[in-house]
Amino acid sequence: MTETGIQRVVVSRVLRRLRVLREDLWSFEADPLPPSVWARWLPHGVLCMVAFGVVLGAVAQLTDNGGVGTQLAFLIGLAQGFAVVFALWRPVPAWWVSTAAMVVGAFEVRRQLLAGGAHDFTWPWTTAGIVGHMAVLLLLALRVRTRVSIEALAVNVLLTYVIQGLVGAADYAPTGVLTVILCTIVVVLGTALRGRREARAELVEQTTLTAEERGRRTLLEERSRIARELHDVVAHHMSVISIQAQVAPHLVENPSEELQENLAGIRENALEALTELRRVLGVLRSEDPDAPDPVGRPGTGTAPHTPQPTLDRLDALVENTRAAGLSVQVDVLGTPRPLPSGVELSAYRIVQEALSNVLRHAPGATASVRLVHYLHGVDVRIANSRPLHSVAASPGAGHGLLGMRERAAMLGGTLRAGPRPDGGYEVAAYLPTSPPGGGPDQASDSKDGTV
Repeated sequence: MTETGIQRVVVSRVLRRLRVLREDLWSFEADPLPPSVWARWLPHGVLCMVAFGVVLGAVAQLTDNGGVGTQLAFLIGLAQGFAVVFALWRPVPAWWVSTAAMVVGAFEVRRQLLAGGAHDFTWPWTTAGIVGHMAVLLLLALRVRTRVSIEALAVNVLLTYVIQGLVGAADYAPTGVLTVILCTIVVVLGTALRGRREARAELVEQTTLTAEERGRRTLLEERSRIARELHDVVAHHMSVISIQAQVAPHLVENPSEELQENLAGIRENALEALTELRRVLGVLRSEDPDAPDPVGRPGTGTAPHTPQPTLDRLDALVENTRAAGLSVQVDVLGTPRPLPSGVELSAYRIVQEALSNVLRHAPGATASVRLVHYLHGVDVRIANSRPLHSVAASPGAGHGLLGMRERAAMLGGTLRAGPRPDGGYEVAAYLPTSPPGGGPDQASDSKDGTV
């Protein structure tokens, strides 16, 4: 590459850097300081007091020791104090105002130093000006990107070097090095606090997303489990249909060819549907098919050929729960009648999950299970008394309720769960035996069992 080409590349890089610097520092975008949660306006009040002190200190120093006229000293001090307050909302423009006020004050004091009217005065920056500019840089570092804060600090360091090192004055107490050190510390502190605040915000966001994802995953797992159980039920009915279609021709004397063909078609379709159901069931089953689902611990997997539980096994469930140390009372009202397999299974699982929750979250409490059979549905209520002592919430708290609600909604029923006035907890569900709108008397049959 020729020397001219190298020069062009260098100039291009310098111009690009200057363009970035202009975009960062020549900005008037509002970026207000967020109020504190524990004391909403305390930071604003403190900074307003600092701004008032900067104004008084700057005016007093510039007039008494710096030899600056009262009007000009008041304008410089007012600009430095205004920059502190202005930085609460627009930190970058406030930094420009503070920097400009300090530069104007430095050249005016230099004029007085050279004229002998400000013997041994702090220069180029006054004490009040340093305090005000530190406050502005702190607010700037708290609100903008780290790169912008470093660029602003670099500009201040360059101005200090130019004014004190290159321009110079006479008969003064230097403050340039001290100002650079203090401003650097403030920028580092503000950047660290800003990074800590952003890290905490990201942690809260990640925690919220993790909780939502955990709930969503639990809901999907419960739906998958419900699907496995219902596929078992459907597969049973399809097997019965296939057997009945095979036996039916033998129950009729001299069946016609049309009847035999129709029954054969029914059996063939049932067998094909059963085969497909078993394939889907193989995908939905747990990874450990040899581990059966123990009574009292729902959601741990189902063995391939384990029959799905019904309300006939409710006594065994209650006995196992009592063996675990929970006192349970069972009341069955109404006339028991055969229920659809899905209703039987869902009612059993709701009782199972509710009793498991009592064991986990209500130590020392007593529980009651109440089943009311209606003509077109069954009402299930599980209640517990006030626990002897509270326990810490587990990470999966509330996820069991998702599965119970899914089961009730799937059958067109309703479920309510919440605390009782005596300090206990109750889960109440109504499961209809027919789909929504399946019978005209369904709503009237629910009575007080509808929740």
